[in-house]
Amino acid sequence: MEQTTERKYPVGIQTFERLRMENYLYIDKTDLVWKMTKESPFVFLSRPRRFGKSLLTTTLDSYFKGEKELFQGLKIMELEKEWKTYPVFHVDLSVAKNQSSAKELKKTLLYLMDPLVEKYGKKKTETLPGKLLAGLIRRAYEQTGAQVAVIIDEYDAPLLDVLHEEKLLPEYRQVMQEFYQPLKANEAMIRFCFITGITKFSQLSIFSTINNLKNISMLPQYSTLCGITEQELVTDMAEDIRQMAEVFGCSFEEMHSKLKAQYDGYRFSSKAEEVYNPFSLMNAFGDKMLSNYWFESGTPTFLIRQMRHFRTDITTMDRIEASASAFDRPTEAMTTALPLLYHSGYLTIKDYEREGNSYVLAIPNKEVRTGLTEGLIPTYTGLDSSAVQDGFAIKFWRALKREDIDTAMEEMKAFLAGIPYVEGFQKKLEEVKNYEGFYEYTFWLIFNMLNVYARTQVKCKNGRIDFVVLMPETTWVFELKVNGTAQEALEQINSKGYAIPYQTEGRRVVKVGVQFARDTMTVGEWVVE
Repeated sequence: MEQTTERKYPVGIQTFERLRMENYLYIDKTDLVWKMTKESPFVFLSRPRRFGKSLLTTTLDSYFKGEKELFQGLKIMELEKEWKTYPVFHVDLSVAKNQSSAKELKKTLLYLMDPLVEKYGKKKTETLPGKLLAGLIRRAYEQTGAQVAVIIDEYDAPLLDVLHEEKLLPEYRQVMQEFYQPLKANEAMIRFCFITGITKFSQLSIFSTINNLKNISMLPQYSTLCGITEQELVTDMAEDIRQMAEVFGCSFEEMHSKLKAQYDGYRFSSKAEEVYNPFSLMNAFGDKMLSNYWFESGTPTFLIRQMRHFRTDITTMDRIEASASAFDRPTEAMTTALPLLYHSGYLTIKDYEREGNSYVLAIPNKEVRTGLTEGLIPTYTGLDSSAVQDGFAIKFWRALKREDIDTAMEEMKAFLAGIPYVEGFQKKLEEVKNYEGFYEYTFWLIFNMLNVYARTQVKCKNGRIDFVVLMPETTWVFELKVNGTAQEALEQINSKGYAIPYQTEGRRVVKVGVQFARDTMTVGEWVVE
């Protein structure tokens, strides 16, 4: 392949063949691809959207088609000696999103197999997706004399939008069960089967007969299969960091730190190293900008719906302690949105306690924090995020930065009082306005939207601090009261020593007692010390 001096970033390119033939930047994962195909014949991998899953499936596609020329210069060339050719069944189920009925879902699955029908034929009796798939596998095996490689991308796409539809979910699930059934029944004719998606549905409910499907999603040896490692960034992309640093007018080290804070932090196993979001990183290098590319590509509506359905406490998302069974639960067995938040990439593993088999989950990085906040603002305030940012946010931020708490709280008071409640939201607010948690939610959203580190219900020796905000030169300790006065809130901070843990950190400590007025649902009074 001809080498070019100008770097081409694979933004929007998900096809391995095109990426290699047109000299796009490729971070070599082919040693892990080879290892995966040798260890188990049936593999499942869950990763967040825009994390390179589709590129991985097309890499497997080219590998099993024996397209050796595309792999020249890559790690797999030192490992693979045979380069056999297999019939490849590559099905992308993202096309099957938003189906109106189980009948339409069946039609779409049949349509997706049309290219295979043209190649291997079809019998009149093969009217169901599963029956057709079974017939295609048998005919491909008989006609070529080789086992089949089956690759299914975004297997969960048809199901995510109907997770809590009592009528549709069972019907869709039945269609998908019938579709997957031939994979186990025809195991002898299948060389390798790879299934990938965002979420984790249990084998019992979806892959009812594939009892040998190996889930590698949390295995440390495959934790970097999707995503960019620290080592890959500073070696394969060192020149890209340098060029971006020139645009930003900073050093290589400073640019590296900015990229790390914005896009790093994903961890997919208890022992794994953290990885960068590849989609955002490639976009950042291409544009020479630090933007929230992952969220600009679309926040999944199914996630917001699930958070609303389970009434998720968003203020705990900076640090959630959870057992392995709690956050890695199958999607259809969820009792909270926690598994979906993890599998979708909005939370990631930050720590692991082996004795209790428990994890600490948290928001991965600035990009996720900002995007998630903007996505949640309509749910928790009834406003579009731009309505918050354009007027209130910058004024509030500037006042807080110069330690002008009076101006900051006046801005907060005016903002909350001026919310034009959308239809249906007024009733919701009436239900929660007597609870301090609602105001903690509002505070949390505002500070996180401004990329300010804020924590709620912080444990300390004598209780829990309502709100702690850490800024470069100041630590703000807030106590919020609905059924009480601002002075009582301040006295609680002092009597329970809430500020003491922060007095040795070198920042100025400011204590603020805030009282919210239930009748107006905004800030009533505040006192500062």
